[in-house]
Amino acid sequence: MINEISALTSASSTDGILKSTSTTRYMSGPPDLGGTEQVSGPSFSDAIAEVSQTAIDKVKQGEAAAIAGVDGQASVQQVVEAVMQAESTLQTAIAIRDKVVSAYQEVSRMTI
Repeated sequence: MINEISALTSASSTDGILKSTSTTRYMSGPPDLGGTEQVSGPSFSDAIAEVSQTAIDKVKQGEAAAIAGVDGQASVQQVVEAVMQAESTLQTAIAIRDKVVSAYQEVSRMTI
């Protein structure tokens, strides 16, 4: 197709403007969109890994507080607060997981 376009521009020698316009239109490379720059900040996978590690740590703290409460080393209030915080963190993690799975399923159903 490029050869056909080149043949058209070389055959139409009536006007120099037409020839230069056709040559620059069809022979130039793709425009520079500036999409090659790196974005500063954490990537999506890094952010998810950090959130999940924080959730794991909170659940471990809740378990440790429950064990300390059974041993008599922590008050009932401390145990309840730690367990409630761990439960809230776990519910948040499950909600995030559900949203990620839902988004993946939606993208996989898209037609290409």
